[in-house]
Amino acid sequence: MKYFQQTVDFDYSWEEVSTSNWQKYGPWNEKTPHVIAVDTLSRTVDPATGILRSERLITCQQSTPKWINTILGGVDTSMVYETSYVDPVAKRLTLCSMNVTWADLLNVRETCTYQPGASSTSSAPSTTFTQRAEITALCGGWQKIRNSIEQFTVERFQQNAAKGKEGFEMVLEKARQVFQEQRELLQLQQSSQILREARM
Repeated sequence: MKYFQQTVDFDYSWEEVSTSNWQKYGPWNEKTPHVIAVDTLSRTVDPATGILRSERLITCQQSTPKWINTILGGVDTSMVYETSYVDPVAKRLTLCSMNVTWADLLNVRETCTYQPGASSTSSAPSTTFTQRAEITALCGGWQKIRNSIEQFTVERFQQNAAKGKEGFEMVLEKARQVFQEQRELLQLQQSSQILREARM
């Protein structure tokens, strides 16, 4: 088993980050062309705690070396099952994911959290992102092959980390711009008698 772990900060409030998370793989993010589908399987809110629980299936285009594709069956797309929890009281977003494709040969379990940064203030908000992945190859007794697959997967996480942060910052910036435009439009509607009457 090998691990990948990182902690980074975003200069955005937790509210902005937790809301924009749902757009992470959309057209606002130019760094995720490999994500070809995101399907929401369920979404429920616990009436007692207010925690939003969602289940999604994420389908990605593969870009693995030929030797790994040969060992793992030559599949060019992969699916990841994700469960997320948004706790509005504790201000904590937790995402837990595991691979569905190749699950009998490779086990990847990832946990990500977003919560207000230690130095976050109303005038200078920040959100801390923590990511941890556990990678286990299940290739029988082939220790060298197992090690190679696990190491490749760790290196892929490392390569994607910078792109992931850059792409999500694109989403956060676009979301901030769109919400600001919506606030300005709402203010205009509220202050304009003609627009108020047009909406009646």
